Amino acid sequence: MGITTNILPGDCKEVLKAFSDNSIDLIFTSPPYADQRKNTYGGISADKYVQWFLPISGELLRVLKPTGTFILNIKEKVVDGERSTYVMELIIEMRKQGWLWTEEFIWSKKNCYPGKWPNRFRDAWERLLQFNKQKAFAMYQEAVMVPMGNWAKERLKKLSETDKIRDNSKVGSGFGKNISNWLDREKAYPTNVLHLATECSNKNHSAAFPEGLPEWFIRLFTKEGDTVLDPFMGSGTTNLVAQRMNRHSIGIEILPEYCEMVKKQLEPIPLTLFENTDYGTLENREHYAVR
Repeated sequence: MGITTNILPGDCKEVLKAFSDNSIDLIFTSPPYADQRKNTYGGISADKYVQWFLPISGELLRVLKPTGTFILNIKEKVVDGERSTYVMELIIEMRKQGWLWTEEFIWSKKNCYPGKWPNRFRDAWERLLQFNKQKAFAMYQEAVMVPMGNWAKERLKKLSETDKIRDNSKVGSGFGKNISNWLDREKAYPTNVLHLATECSNKNHSAAFPEGLPEWFIRLFTKEGDTVLDPFMGSGTTNLVAQRMNRHSIGIEILPEYCEMVKKQLEPIPLTLFENTDYGTLENREHYAVR
């Protein structure tokens, strides 16, 4: 059986109810932010956002495998010159729901939108919150390692005696390093800051993220043949990248026009209509599976 890309139209809160428990390896998504995308998705106010999102995150918690990961791309807004707290409130409530808030990644936007405000500078980054069901989860760190760089050749050329042993921090933090461990290594582990340009006009969607964003996390948290879910599919970037990387994927989108757009962008292969899938009992619900 080949790689499948399933496009499911509808409200993800309802569509997810038909999914089997513990069936998804990675959830990567960017839901509508508070009071944004009103022309597209109607907009959810900041004071109602947590209440709106918790039923969805509850379903995501159920369908994610115990070894799986949920990456949530989100950013708080500014209201009357003050940052909203709805993202922090959401994190707290999701922890009460059973999620572990494992890590926070930063997407540094290399081409952020210019502007001027009286009490702040332009936004150049967004959050990517990592949630898990348990402390032991699938993670393939070697898949995202980066070249050491020319600095390493000079730094490692002449090592002092201190460099050859574990040198504990002088400020009493408990951290230490042994620089000699990096001799003859060509790659190093990356940081939790990702530097990528934004994409929008070429995606026919008001909030499309760059392909490099889901690609990095798909490499880190899945292997070929695993299943990736985007419950707020939008322009389908996550699904297009997953298909290219030989991962099964599912995209859920409430707007039919985006479902049609993504289907046309997927690999030009026959479209088959199914009534049931391996992801649950989607009886009497039409969905599209592209193989």
